[in-house]
Amino acid sequence: MNITRSGDTPSAAGPTDYFTGHVRIDAPFKGSGALSGATVTFEPGARTAWHTHPLGQTIIITSGLGFVQRQGGPVAQVRPGDIVFFEPAEKHWHGASNACAMSHIAIAEAQDGKVVDWLEQVTDAEYAGESR
Repeated sequence: MNITRSGDTPSAAGPTDYFTGHVRIDAPFKGSGALSGATVTFEPGARTAWHTHPLGQTIIITSGLGFVQRQGGPVAQVRPGDIVFFEPAEKHWHGASNACAMSHIAIAEAQDGKVVDWLEQVTDAEYAGESR
């Protein structure tokens, strides 16, 4: 058994290459195998870039109001308690609503040492999608 204490790892800013807006990454963890994750907090309007995961990704919304979208699909609202699974290699993004922050726990597995493939930034027009 291994207990990682809250506050043992400093918060980190989400890199601007992969995020738009103010994003904080806390409590990163790595399991004994290929599983890893973190708690991610997005300030209003903040979001990830488009990206994929070779074995998919699960996010568990823990607070606030957010948006998720897979390529070609509508933008969907997510709230605390919602769980989203993105299929392997499914191009997607996620982030906060424009007026409310959102936090989630992100969990993914590595394949051949790779957890994520980062792509282009989500444009303001894509973020402001017509489907909301």
